[in-house]
Amino acid sequence: MTANEWKWTSRDGLEMYARGWTPDGQPKAVICLVHGLGEHVNRYNHVGQAFTGAGYVLQGFDLRGHGRSGGLRGHTPSYESLLNDISDFLADAQKRHPGLPVFLYGHSMGGNQVINYALRYPDGLRGVIVTSPWLQLVSKPGVILSFLLKIISAIFPSFSQPNGLTLADISRDPEIVSAYAADPLVHDKISARLFTVMEANALGALEHAATLKVPMLLMHGSADHISSADGSKEFAKKAGSIVTLRIWQGLYHETHNEPEKAEVIRAMLDWISGHL
Repeated sequence: MTANEWKWTSRDGLEMYARGWTPDGQPKAVICLVHGLGEHVNRYNHVGQAFTGAGYVLQGFDLRGHGRSGGLRGHTPSYESLLNDISDFLADAQKRHPGLPVFLYGHSMGGNQVINYALRYPDGLRGVIVTSPWLQLVSKPGVILSFLLKIISAIFPSFSQPNGLTLADISRDPEIVSAYAADPLVHDKISARLFTVMEANALGALEHAATLKVPMLLMHGSADHISSADGSKEFAKKAGSIVTLRIWQGLYHETHNEPEKAEVIRAMLDWISGHL
């Protein structure tokens, strides 16, 4: 396996950080990763090692406002900026690995973006993997606060506040929680604009689920206290048989970082193999 990193420039001039894991020998496919809120791509090193061990390239980038990428922490000027970043990263993956099937993999907030990307721009994608997507939050602002956030988003979009995440909710593994808390590249910020566009597109994804044209593996922990598994169930029901839904009983938000992570990652690899 070879691990490498590089930088690229977004359409609006931000310096973006990327990381890749490439197997020895000829890879079978390339999987492009979109991470969750507040984190960064290097938290997926063990996933990269597992994917390369199975003969796949895994590459991801730190989202704008996250990790080593530029931009205000936890902020985006628009949802379209996020989708443009994904589009440009996919194009780069195809240049780096010409002819290989391309899969898109998103977790949590990244899952929301990946779902919406697949709904709008399915061409060129062999399949999509989504874990614990932000489709329905377990705890979200009430009607009045949601209304105020929309107003703030319109007049002061970069206004940020703590995301309110309870760290113990990410995983049942205390070592994962401790590492997350000590990670200097992890942050707890979310801007009014980022929250409102994510919520709007969570609703949009559920409304347009039936138009999905790309095979999807959708996985969620039943005990996720951050994003509700009910949102994934609703999306899968509306999308139909093109979605393979798997609910992991008792698992928390980061299914790939739970004590059962080897089984979770194996399920991803098996699904990819079945769609080559």
